Amino acid sequence: MAGVVVLGACAAWSLITAAAGDGRPEGVLLAVLAVAAGYAAGRIGGALLPVAAPCAAALAGICLTVTVPRLTPGPPIGPLLGHAGATTAVLALSAGAACCAARAAVTPAVRCALWLPAAAAVVTAAALGSVTGCVAVAVVLLCSVAAGRVRRRGPALAGLAATAAAVTGLTWAVAANAVPGRTAASLEERLTAHRVGLWRDALGMAGDHAGPGVGPGRFGELSTVSAQSPLSTGKPHSAPLQLAAEQGVIGVALLALVFAWLLYALWRSPRATPVVLTAGAALTVLAAVAAVGNALSFTAVSVGGGLLAGLATARPYPDDTTRHTADAGPRGDRATR
Repeated sequence: MAGVVVLGACAAWSLITAAAGDGRPEGVLLAVLAVAAGYAAGRIGGALLPVAAPCAAALAGICLTVTVPRLTPGPPIGPLLGHAGATTAVLALSAGAACCAARAAVTPAVRCALWLPAAAAVVTAAALGSVTGCVAVAVVLLCSVAAGRVRRRGPALAGLAATAAAVTGLTWAVAANAVPGRTAASLEERLTAHRVGLWRDALGMAGDHAGPGVGPGRFGELSTVSAQSPLSTGKPHSAPLQLAAEQGVIGVALLALVFAWLLYALWRSPRATPVVLTAGAALTVLAAVAAVGNALSFTAVSVGGGLLAGLATARPYPDDTTRHTADAGPRGDRATR
């Protein structure tokens, strides 16, 4: 119910801001629909096939990255995040799904075999030349290994939330030119001056239109930095800053609320803690990539994030043998008595 309310609020606010600023809400509505559809599919698949479904999702993500490495027909946007961060995001989610499958397996041999798709995600990132993809997948793998020793999921999920908030805060600080000299120069060199310029344009729009924003899809029309680049996609390459510019403070709050809802759903999940924390780590990596890139602009990434969250929060059905034994046992005892 909480998820329906949050996603519904995101869709409604995009329509309101579009009407107020003559914007185009189709992209936001498609992203909301993609997350909802992926989450529903994950809940169903995780309930019916708690091990096979995440494994299939991981293999599908890797195959998608290999067959469509750019995930879009346009040109690449800078070398730092691969092809606009989509490759990094999909590989991180694929690794998270593979690790969830391995953590959910009961048989040791099957569990060892299911770590192979996660290793394949690292190899795929290296083959595609995505350094950040390798780092992101390695972070998910390490978090999954460490999750096996964690007993209380609440503090760990709080730490993941703090990590996502820290990355977003750093992005905001760079855009506001609030980072000390040498650090700012180093970050701008890695992020490229073009990307930082887009962030500053977005922050300026957010300051001038803090309420409803300039309207969904209108950043490219109003950004001077975006207009100067022939390869520009019309986006600031930061989900929080894009929402701040196009949908105001409420848009940013709704984005944070969606991430908080996902973590809350993981905290309430009936799945084992290692599965929950592995999915949480992958979603946190996705949040970090989205804070410094336009990964959430790709439908495959939005669907993948919702799918992984659904897989990790599903309540698996007991198999027929277990259910039959549980039903027959008490009656058999009464018959014996």
